[in-house]
Amino acid sequence: MDMDRRAVMLAGAGAATLAALPAAGEDDGPRKVVEAFHKALAAGDLDGAVRRLHIGVTVYEQGGVERSAREYVNHHLRADMEFAQATRREVSNFVSGRSDDLAWEACETRTTGTFKDKPVDVRGTETMILRRGDDGWRIHHIHWSSRKA
Repeated sequence: MDMDRRAVMLAGAGAATLAALPAAGEDDGPRKVVEAFHKALAAGDLDGAVRRLHIGVTVYEQGGVERSAREYVNHHLRADMEFAQATRREVSNFVSGRSDDLAWEACETRTTGTFKDKPVDVRGTETMILRRGDDGWRIHHIHWSSRKA
């Protein structure tokens, strides 16, 4: 199945509710979009984070899945923002690839700090898949996994 059809299928019912998302920026390359997404999380900027997501984004984290931007916003995005605000994330081993309108980015992370009065020291991996559409680059898939350092 080609990516256009897959994106349409992923968008599904959430397309109508999030169709008015503001453009991420035609000039924003994939890496800039990922960086802006993380910056928005760390700043507690809900609109800034959502602007980087495709309406049909899938988010895999801690064995769970959210299947749209709306589901992610309603279930887990705010907790991710709280965590990002309370901790420090260091990126290592960043790799990426790009072909026309499709890009992927992956990295390893170490996150430290205190969250909800508990010390945090975890190593993680992150993979993001982005696609360029008429509204610029958007994150279509996020996969995060982590373990204690």
